[in-house]
Parts: sequence; C-alpha cells; structure tokens
Amino acid sequence: MAPNDTQAPKAGPLPKDPEKRRRELQRRKLERQAKLRAQRVAEARKRTAIIGACVVAVAAIAVGTVALWPSAKHKTTASADTASSSPSAASSPSAAKANYTITPKKNEGSWKTEPAMTIDTSANYTAKINLGQGAVTLKLDAKDAPHTVNSFVFLANQHFFDGVYCHRITTSGIYVLQCGDPTGTGSGGPGYSFKDENLTSASIKGGTYPAGTVAMANSGANTNGSQFFLVYKDSPLPANYTPFGTITGGMDVLNAIAAKGSDSANGPGDGKPVAPVIMNTVTATKN
Repeated sequence: MAPNDTQAPKAGPLPKDPEKRRRELQRRKLERQAKLRAQRVAEARKRTAIIGACVVAVAAIAVGTVALWPSAKHKTTASADTASSSPSAASSPSAAKANYTITPKKNEGSWKTEPAMTIDTSANYTAKINLGQGAVTLKLDAKDAPHTVNSFVFLANQHFFDGVYCHRITTSGIYVLQCGDPTGTGSGGPGYSFKDENLTSASIKGGTYPAGTVAMANSGANTNGSQFFLVYKDSPLPANYTPFGTITGGMDVLNAIAAKGSDSANGPGDGKPVAPVIMNTVTATKN
C-alpha cells in the first residue's frame, strides 16, 4: 500500500520540549509528503512508459498492416514467400531499382459514404484498363459482388482511377499487380469502405486465387475501398479478398510488367514495379 500522511516513518523519539516537538513533527510530515510525491512521480513515469510502449507497439502493427495489403498489400495477406519454387530476388529482375517517383493524384478521400446502388445486377458489365504498357479488359461479376462492382463502376465513371499508378507488383509467392490507390502508398482510397462479398466463390476455394482473377485489396474484413489486384499467375491466398471479375484480355501485358520485376521494397519480389505502370484511363460499361 502506498504511504500516506497518517503513516509515520520509523524515527527516533520526539523531543519533550513542546516547540521542538512541534518543529520535529512538522519536519517529519514534510519528509513524508516529499517521499509520497516522489513515489507518485515515479509511478506516473512508469505508467507513461508502459502506455508509450503500447502505443509504439500498436503503431508498429498499424504500419505493418498498411505496408501489407491495402495493401493485397499482402496489407492483409498471405506471405509472398510461401512459394519456394519462385526465383530469388538475387537471380530475378525483381531485385532491380525503380528509378521514378509516384505522383499522387489529388482525389484521395473524395467521398464519405459508399455510392448508392445504381447498377443492374442482372446485367453484364465490362471494364477496360488502359495502361501505358497496353490494355487489360475485365468481365465484372455484378450478380455475386454487386456492391464491389457498383463501386468500381462509380469510380471509373468519376475518372477516379485515371492517371493513378499501380503501386505494387509481386513476383514471388503470390503474383499480382495492385492498383487503385491515388496516393501510390498502398494506404489511400476513395474515403469510404464497403463490405466483403463473394468470399465463398468456388473459384477461390482451396486457398488459391487463380490467374485471371480480379479482387479487392483490403486491410481487414469489410474495409474495401478503391484498391484492387489483378492476378497474373495462380496465387496462394486465403479467401479474404472479394473476387469481383475476371481478366478477359491483356494477360500478356501483365506478364510483361511482372517480367521487369519490382524494386523489392516490401521484400524479395514485392514492391513498386521497376517500370512505372499508370492507369491512363479506366472505363466500365453495361453490355
């Protein structure tokens, strides 16, 4: 129990003279108070140190999350070193440098809420991503991932994706090109999030996202925004990322981008594409 003013420390006998006795009692009281204050300060510093350590730990976890998937930022996901048959960074173009700076597009956080549903879930929707390296075409799954497709179509119609860099390519363990972050950091988005969908799809059962899958990147359950990834080779991933379409054209474009490798900033074979990959335009149409 912490000392208080009623608990006298061990000391010698008090003087018999009333005035000396009063002064001695006052001195002892001041000593007790000083000791109590010192103890309280020490305890407060200890609490602050503990809280500070916890904050640092939480911040480290948060940064790790951002560094991963939102980052298919593996920012959630499976480890890129799960495929032992993949080439090492030392013997692969993935160890090269990316000698360019990603220029952020000033539309991050433009909306506070998910857009209202405007798509026809019984209709067919397609999308076209015009990269500097060539076009990638998609078939969108409005029936099984209506909120995701609705958001993608909305953002495409708002030209949200136009001029945005694809900030991540993985060439070891998992094989994806990740796009859709206007800041180019792996942590940006449109300002809103929406729920996961289609996670029971037969296409991703067994822990593999097959080549040709288009899926949402996220930083946890129901945190979808604008970031998505294009799978150019079968990739071992848990069924945590909403699949919302398939690649119908441009796999050669994606493989050519992957062949140039990444700067491995996030680990071997995981980082910014060596050559800049920019979505010049993204369109989505109802067929």
